[in-house]
Amino acid sequence: MGFASAGEGAHDGGAGRLPAHEMVYRQLRDQVLFGELEPGQPITIKGLTEALGVGMTPVREALRRLTAAGALEFMGNRRIVVPVLDSAAVGELTVARKALEPELARRAALRVQPSDIARLTETDLRLDHAIGRGDVGRYLIENHRFHCELNAIARSPILTETVDRLWLRFGPSLRVVCGRIGTRNLPDRHKDILDALRAGNPSAAATAMAADVEQGMAQIGDALR
Repeated sequence: MGFASAGEGAHDGGAGRLPAHEMVYRQLRDQVLFGELEPGQPITIKGLTEALGVGMTPVREALRRLTAAGALEFMGNRRIVVPVLDSAAVGELTVARKALEPELARRAALRVQPSDIARLTETDLRLDHAIGRGDVGRYLIENHRFHCELNAIARSPILTETVDRLWLRFGPSLRVVCGRIGTRNLPDRHKDILDALRAGNPSAAATAMAADVEQGMAQIGDALR
């Protein structure tokens, strides 16, 4: 379907060498992305500083960046919430993802190397294991990792950055879906994408990604209704 916890370092190499404000941002970003902060859940600056053991300045900066990306909303009285998606928002996200992610898959198919395919295959195997165990947290991490790795192969930073922001908007709701229907019932067209990459078929890669996105977003919409 078309999503690393803070403990995974968001699969960003060398996270321990990052400035404090960037580490706090990535930790909060992952908590949003993987649904550790639920849609509608109120958040306070004070609560985050206490939970993370950091000062207010890096927390404020992280919240500012996440709010600018649409991942959080300020509600007044120093309260922030993870937005709750409605059907209109799901529809817009579906249109945006289907416009961008198939194109990234197409570009990736034009550049992909055997080592890239091997890495994606390993990630998809870990995803399959998570589905088999019903491990929602690991499913979300490996699913996101697969898409990130594929997008990186496309070498299209503007498109990729835009897609990253879209994922922040629907990530919390995907966690809700997993909690309601379990991992075994989630769609996964990654095998089709991998087959297209192995065949060097950009059109098939784009088609498979479009199907992956549409099925995933439809499931989110159904669950939220």
